[in-house]
Amino acid sequence: MLVFSVNRLKSTALSDIMTMEKVELTTHNDHEILSAFLPIYMHSLRLESILDFDIYIYTGDRMVLFRASHLPFTEKVRENLIERDVKRLYISREHRRQYQKYIESNINNILDDPHVDAFTKVSIIYDSAKELLKDVFADPVKGENIRRSQDLVESTVMYILGGQNALHNMLRVMSFDYSVYTHSVNVCTFALALASASGIEKSQKLIELGTGAILHDIGKVKIPGEILYKAGPLNQSEMNQIREHPQWGVELVSETDLIPPASYIPIKQHHERQNGSGYPDHLQGDDIHPFGKIVAIADAFDAMTTQRIYRGAKTSFSALKTMFDYELGYDPHLLEIFTRLMGPGR
Repeated sequence: MLVFSVNRLKSTALSDIMTMEKVELTTHNDHEILSAFLPIYMHSLRLESILDFDIYIYTGDRMVLFRASHLPFTEKVRENLIERDVKRLYISREHRRQYQKYIESNINNILDDPHVDAFTKVSIIYDSAKELLKDVFADPVKGENIRRSQDLVESTVMYILGGQNALHNMLRVMSFDYSVYTHSVNVCTFALALASASGIEKSQKLIELGTGAILHDIGKVKIPGEILYKAGPLNQSEMNQIREHPQWGVELVSETDLIPPASYIPIKQHHERQNGSGYPDHLQGDDIHPFGKIVAIADAFDAMTTQRIYRGAKTSFSALKTMFDYELGYDPHLLEIFTRLMGPGR
């Protein structure tokens, strides 16, 4: 448990632009200190905005309150951080939701900002999407959460269509340590990349696909954790529950009645296979919508190349080689496009 003692200090060198509070943490363990805070990007903060969260700097052995929530984040403050070569800022984990909603309300301004480099932009998108999905999976029938997912996907798609090698950078920032949140964001990213490479160019189509892809596993909230994260093989009863999650996902999202009909397709069909071996409806060939085929490939590839508690991650080459097995039932044309898209080194 962390114990804080706070002493208010006045910084003589910076007294014209900030007041600092020195936060002493009674621990010598860096990991324990950092575990109470979340790192954020300086460029995610918009100039002259009043924040709903305090900003901290990590000095190597303590956290220092750099900017209180009631103070504006000004150009002078940002210049000072740049001069001091501050790479990362921090917020308390208690302020995660305030920061998340701040990012979502400012995401388009961040993506349009010429002062923010492309890699930082996609990193902010990726981290924001992961945090958003924590809220979505905690309350999947809350309309606000589904609407927030749509808005973030739309901002992401419009940024991707603007060029700037956005998809390539998004593939670079992916995390391959499994959580349902990272998996959902990864699948959305892979699906958008494959859709674009296969000739789907209209923004509305990509938004519909991306919305369904990021929500594709939402039905898993109804599966007990001891089954979902079981270290050993599943028995038949447990497997039957797993196979219900596409239909459960459709039912959950239907309660909000917010997403377009096409966005339900990846949720329902991402486990269908060309040869009829999939579930829940054992569809075959062209009975499977292209959105279902695309997300099936994205889902399987991320699952194979991500570290799980019950098995190690495959290399990209090994995963793709496995996926070309006819018995697994992936669309061969889309799989060829995906293989070229991933290229060497992925």
